[in-house]
Amino acid sequence: MRKFLLLFIVASVFSCVEEENRLPFTSVEIEPIYVDTLSIRAIDIVGNTLRYAANKGTFGNIDLRTGKIMEGIQKYHTSIPEFRAMTHSSTDFFMLSVGNPALLYKTGEEGKMKLVYMEEGDGVFYDSMTFWDDQEGIAIGDTVDGCFSIIITRDGGNSWNKLSCNVLPEAIEGEGAFAASDTNIKTIGNKTWVATTKRILFSPDKGKTWEAFETPILNKGEAEGIYSIDFWTEYLGIAVGGDYTNPDGNSANKAMTFDGGKTWELIADGKNPQYKSCVQFVPNTSGKEIVALGFTGISYSSDQGNSWKQLSDESFYTIRFLNDSIAYAAGKNRIAKLVFK
Repeated sequence: MRKFLLLFIVASVFSCVEEENRLPFTSVEIEPIYVDTLSIRAIDIVGNTLRYAANKGTFGNIDLRTGKIMEGIQKYHTSIPEFRAMTHSSTDFFMLSVGNPALLYKTGEEGKMKLVYMEEGDGVFYDSMTFWDDQEGIAIGDTVDGCFSIIITRDGGNSWNKLSCNVLPEAIEGEGAFAASDTNIKTIGNKTWVATTKRILFSPDKGKTWEAFETPILNKGEAEGIYSIDFWTEYLGIAVGGDYTNPDGNSANKAMTFDGGKTWELIADGKNPQYKSCVQFVPNTSGKEIVALGFTGISYSSDQGNSWKQLSDESFYTIRFLNDSIAYAAGKNRIAKLVFK
């Protein structure tokens, strides 16, 4: 036991020293690894594999070591779904389409995808999904008849059930969510945060009970609101967005929370970055370093969002980090490797 504790202390000290000695990023190198005529808003990194789901019913895997691509097309009868959300458990891959009907697939027999949930109706539009653990997962969507669309699985994704309106906060008129980057939902342990266009919905118990928190991010117009959230701990989180129809706007479009989402403070207000569709904390940086991107380019903060630097003007929709200096981003017609330096 003493030996274990000593090793733990030594490892912790070296980890802290390494973080303290980090230099802020000053540039990013961008290398396309996949090019096609697709809109790609959902990516997922599992080990050395990047999975993606896109429009035109397209989904696939990229081996990040060899560059080998395996791709498929998922049709539903005569229609071609558009996928904007995906996630995984330790055994299965899931992807969810936007629009009516909503189609949720999981890996089935012989590598084929199996339809495990379908929902039809006016206004049906799902935006993002994730898993708490191998058995329990959640997907969130726009409001239908004044009620949020939230479906949950408790059996590893084999079946999904929609939450009753009476367990959810009452929706505000015009409230929905943006399916821009598959990052308007975040889970840590049993806790869940969902970014709507107007508020943050919070559940402390894997979706059994819910409450809503206000944010100062602009949300009056149809295209205004929160597009993406990320949490470093159950207390420290960030939300970004704005108005994609006014991409140069940089007021009331980014905020931080230090109390688990109950209250939010605007950061770098009136300063860039402007509209962004995705935000992620950089791994191994104690929650200090953040990358936000969108079709307006790639921005970076080394001081917990107080100031930002534009590292690139290249357009992307979504990003996921492999480690603390390499990430992968997807957007219109491509997926690229990003090396931050």
